[in-house]
Amino acid sequence: MRLPRPLAAALLVTTLAVAGPSLAQTPVGDALQRPALAVKAPQRAVLLAAAQAGARIVAVGERGIVALSDDRGASWRQAPSPVSVTLTMVRFADEQHGVAVGHGGTVLTTDDAGASWRLRLNGRGLAELAKAAATTPAAQQDADRLLADGPDKPFLDVLQWDAKRLLAVGAYGLAFYSANGGESWTPWMDRLPNPKALHWYVARRGGNTLLLAGEQGLLARSDDGGQTFQTMNSPYKGSWFAGELRADGQAVLAGLRGNVWRSTDGGAQWTQLASPVPATITAMAVDAKGGLLLASQAGVVLRLQGDALLPLKAPPVPMPSALLPLQDGPLLTLGVAGVVSVDAGALQ
Repeated sequence: MRLPRPLAAALLVTTLAVAGPSLAQTPVGDALQRPALAVKAPQRAVLLAAAQAGARIVAVGERGIVALSDDRGASWRQAPSPVSVTLTMVRFADEQHGVAVGHGGTVLTTDDAGASWRLRLNGRGLAELAKAAATTPAAQQDADRLLADGPDKPFLDVLQWDAKRLLAVGAYGLAFYSANGGESWTPWMDRLPNPKALHWYVARRGGNTLLLAGEQGLLARSDDGGQTFQTMNSPYKGSWFAGELRADGQAVLAGLRGNVWRSTDGGAQWTQLASPVPATITAMAVDAKGGLLLASQAGVVLRLQGDALLPLKAPPVPMPSALLPLQDGPLLTLGVAGVVSVDAGALQ
């Protein structure tokens, strides 16, 4: 079986070390139906993604943990979560409406800035949806496989146009769209150019442009809001784990062994960016000034300056999985050590 992320195996081991004895006290049962266990310090849990809901920071991670901060990361509290599966990504369309996705085909939504969450989809439901929507023998076979496998496949990224429109993508080509805030879903696997059912790791949107990237150099682009997708020629045949569509139209993708590539013409041509760290890039984010920040599996945070990536003057961060730059404040990194703040002075 292909691992869905470069950190997947390491995170499983590290979760045991971070959770300590509390993990052994977790009630036995189905993690898709069991609420997340309350922890004393959610900011120290293994956290994989974060987003801002207005002034609030919402972070998600292992065992369904959702952590909230209303003071720019100075203090944290845990929000109730209806599942105890790992949550891999969270995004907000506005100050109130957000979505989180994760293992077991999980999709959660909130309409109160992350204070409470509703389970909208899981692996059992998506398999049934795929079965009902299958119109070809190949699609029927794929749906039967999803049903037989059970809810074992994670969503790894999600797009949110607004409070209603959502697109969740993930392992083995999973792609499901909702036009009503998660009340109902439509499989999009048939409209995406992915005949090998490779993993989708990255989903980004800029206006009507959608960029999807994943395993073995997999790239797809839509210029009509997702109605149609076209395969893009990839400059690199390794997996992409991070990416951004910048306001100036540039696309930047990064992945294994420090590979970082940039396109300024919609993906027709790509230029490799020199990186001083030959380690897998695991996170990428755009700061308030439009600058691009990246983090590597080695714990080094980098800033894009011109055509080069320069390391910040900051200590390495233990296995970062996400970056959240705060306006006029520090950079928050998330990973196996929970939330770690990088001094704003190091970003100059």
